[in-house]
Amino acid sequence: MKLPKISSLYGRIFAIFWFTMLLVLIAVLALPHLDPRVAREVSTETLGQISANRDRIERQFANEPSIGRIVYQLDKSERMHNKDRKTKGPSFFIVDKTGNILSTQKHVDFKERMLKNFITSVDTFDKPMQKLYGRYMLVGPVSINLAKQEYDLYIGMRWNQPPPFLLRMFDKPFQLLLVVMAVSTPLLLWLAWALSQPARRLERAAKRVAKGEFNPDPTLETGTTEFKQAGQSFNQMVLAVNQMISGQQRLLSDISHELRSPLTRLRMATGLATRKQGESAELTRIDTEAQRLEQMIAELLELSRMNTDSHVTRESQPASSLWEEIFSDAQFEAEQVGKTLHFSTIPEISIVGNPKLLMSAIENIVRNAIRYGESEINIALYQHDDMLHIIVEDDGPGVPDDELDDIFRPFYRVSTARDRDSGGTGLGLAITQSAILQHRGQIMASRSELGGLKMHVELPL
Repeated sequence: MKLPKISSLYGRIFAIFWFTMLLVLIAVLALPHLDPRVAREVSTETLGQISANRDRIERQFANEPSIGRIVYQLDKSERMHNKDRKTKGPSFFIVDKTGNILSTQKHVDFKERMLKNFITSVDTFDKPMQKLYGRYMLVGPVSINLAKQEYDLYIGMRWNQPPPFLLRMFDKPFQLLLVVMAVSTPLLLWLAWALSQPARRLERAAKRVAKGEFNPDPTLETGTTEFKQAGQSFNQMVLAVNQMISGQQRLLSDISHELRSPLTRLRMATGLATRKQGESAELTRIDTEAQRLEQMIAELLELSRMNTDSHVTRESQPASSLWEEIFSDAQFEAEQVGKTLHFSTIPEISIVGNPKLLMSAIENIVRNAIRYGESEINIALYQHDDMLHIIVEDDGPGVPDDELDDIFRPFYRVSTARDRDSGGTGLGLAITQSAILQHRGQIMASRSELGGLKMHVELPL
């Protein structure tokens, strides 16, 4: 029969609790039947042994008229057996019908005290009973005919059998603790495994989201009710964030695209005015600003195209395939303008992310170094603690220390050499920082030992 599947976390906990309680209940109910220290009926085998001893005693003393002599002989026989530790025999007790123990001992020994307790503790003797006192077992009574009278015969013997398993457990708490641990540990391990699996799936899904992979995971919607509901909520959140990011990026793309139409008409009108009225400083200024605005819109469109669904498009790429060609082309371009560019060997590692964003981010940093560097640009790549470090340095005018953090703000331009006269729009480093942050990395600007700007990029592998 297949057991029903428990889908609730609390259901599993209660199932384990009730299963443990059931084991304890079974042990409690079974202990009285297994405990030899509790009076119970003798087995058929033991009853046969008692009857055989009774018959032997009746035959031995069939011609003895005195019950006192019979008791004396039985006590004497027991004392002789007790002298030899290896052959300790049973003890025989004769009790009259009024409950008096017949003995030749002057003092009541511990065996007689146990027998009195046995007689008084048993409610009825319709059938022979047995009870254990330490390592001494008392059995009886059986009716015996001695000296032409009826008496009750009780037999006491050394109990050499090992105690029942449950009895040993309850007598020795340390062993009981070990047994409880042996029974409960597999159940607890199973419960821990059952709880950890959905939690680990949720953890892995959260890490993927942190990496920028906004994909719902159907496996989160399985398991116990509580984790299933959490998985459904998590997937709904991922879909909502995905739609929100995609909507914002498409809105930016649409706005940038729509701005191009009036900008194009503005430049056409400026051209017509120049043709009719000739060149003038005012028209030249209008055309220059229109070109700058067009460049800015082009960069916004490029940013929008790169970011649209970039959080969905993720793949593993070798670092050399991403940037080796970019560095080679940059080295050639630097030589054309009389500058020197050096780059170190690219480590043989792979990076998970959006290739276009990663390539565009590093290329933007390198081209800025070529543009503002005076004669030398150095690029270093190395791996340390599961992180890829990319350092780009130039010997240009650099950036004032109090503006190093501001250069990553959109449309920000420094007030010295890197100003709006250089032709920049202030979006390049903002785009670069956005791409690095999308890959859980970071970018930092500082002063280079060459005298210019130093850009330090860290990307997790």
